[in-house]
Amino acid sequence: MGLIAILFYILTVAAQWVVFQKAGIAGWKSIIPIYNSYCLFKIAWGNGWVFLATIIPLVGVIVDFMCMYKLAKSFDKGLGFCLGLFFLRPVFYIILAFSDDEYIGPNGNRVYVA
Repeated sequence: MGLIAILFYILTVAAQWVVFQKAGIAGWKSIIPIYNSYCLFKIAWGNGWVFLATIIPLVGVIVDFMCMYKLAKSFDKGLGFCLGLFFLRPVFYIILAFSDDEYIGPNGNRVYVA
């Protein structure tokens, strides 16, 4: 069972790597634990520092949900995909990474981030 969990984790990291590359961020940044959250919020919100709000109890869950909604919108997806990202994040990261969806940026404005 542990081997399956490790393989699933590696596949999830690989998917996040591809999602980062689609958004114009170097894929290796998905490997570094707190920094990858910053980069994910930068992809979804356009401002990475919003991720600090996830530290606050209860507010963190709301901000995380909003991030998943904005991430889905950044790839031209809807509320259903947002719910999938929120509840089944690894599976929907894989779907997002290995589909031919393009990053359109927060609020439909393509932002090139480094």
